[in-house]
Amino acid sequence: MWGLIDCDNFFCSCERVFRPELNGKPVVVLSNNDGCVVARSREARALGIKMGIPYYQMLEQYPNSGIYAFSSNYKLYGDMSARVMATIREEVPLLHQYSIDEGFMNLHGMGRFNLKEFGENLSKKVLKWTGIPVTIGIAPTKTLAKVAGRFGKNYSGYHKCCVIENDEQRIKALKLFDVEDVWGIGRRIARKLHGMGLNTAYDYTQRPRNWIKSRFHIPGERTWLELRGEDVIGVDEMDAKTKQSIVTSRSFPEMITDIDDLVAHVANYASRCAMKLRRQKTVCAMVTVFIQSNFFREDLPQYSNSASFVFNTPTNTTPEIVDAALKALEKVFKPGIRYKRGGVMVSNITSARAIQPDLFNFDAGLSQKYRSISAAIDEINLKLGADTIMLASQQYSLRDETGKNVKFTHAIKRALLSPDYSTSIDAFVVR
Repeated sequence: MWGLIDCDNFFCSCERVFRPELNGKPVVVLSNNDGCVVARSREARALGIKMGIPYYQMLEQYPNSGIYAFSSNYKLYGDMSARVMATIREEVPLLHQYSIDEGFMNLHGMGRFNLKEFGENLSKKVLKWTGIPVTIGIAPTKTLAKVAGRFGKNYSGYHKCCVIENDEQRIKALKLFDVEDVWGIGRRIARKLHGMGLNTAYDYTQRPRNWIKSRFHIPGERTWLELRGEDVIGVDEMDAKTKQSIVTSRSFPEMITDIDDLVAHVANYASRCAMKLRRQKTVCAMVTVFIQSNFFREDLPQYSNSASFVFNTPTNTTPEIVDAALKALEKVFKPGIRYKRGGVMVSNITSARAIQPDLFNFDAGLSQKYRSISAAIDEINLKLGADTIMLASQQYSLRDETGKNVKFTHAIKRALLSPDYSTSIDAFVVR
């Protein structure tokens, strides 16, 4: 048996842990630069607030609604996630964390336990120890555990744990489950299935296996098998796959006209891309930079453009990728434009273990130097915090009240940021 543990409205729940007066109140969490709603509490959804609605529109459409809004605080969310997963690991043989707020529990060998009682008690323990409410779904396959988890979350009568143990329960659940909500079936396929008259997960399982495979190929066939109770998705297959392209892009807090400010943003975006490449042990052969004006300001000149830089030898070092990005920026920068958004994309990604150096333009000594610098940057920033050490081009001309250059993480607009309650004692210092 497999168990899925899913944190309820995770980002909002994290904000509520140290602010219990927010329980029962509508809470939303915003994207970077406080742009759009990316998380909503149950109470906020009940008001009709849609996912992705711009924050300013929410304020206009829901005045005097008592909504509490917060900037994204990923340091807090990451720490609370670690606490939840550590609590669960004390109770199960094996836990595979699937995302920041979800994990699959391997419950094989626990057949002697009452799994319904076990799940309810585990949910209570996580809530008591961390303050985060969680829902548990238990079933013979991971896809069915997802189905069970959805029922457990939507119906209070399950007391935070729904178990699918036999075919009778499985069939009953699938007949009530919309096919578009099945894990592994995307919106495009769901529309196609609805057009064929397959509206529920049960309808999907009643088509012949060959019929499913011929139309939806191996992924669709595996979903079909999982819904019929056959465990075919391995834990290793749920790990994040190597990305074929990586993009770091954000809207600027304010419109920018000065190229030096653009350089700082682009350099930081490129640095993030390089770090992500190293984390997944890959290299890229091309860097693309794009910038654009504020298309919502029709009274201003409009402009958008992009340019790419191709490496002779693929790389993942910060100095090389930042330098390439700034060269691309020089090609597309146009004076007199008020820029609102920019980004960096690295592509043509391959394994770092199989780099093919350019025969005529490869300096082994310089390449090793850049790799050493990048490794040192990663190690220092991991120990002492993000942006502790960076390239000079990543420094912003903007300075704080002490005269120090503002860090990349602080240059993002986060006017509604909550304190780092679980990681910083300063959050509890009375001033």
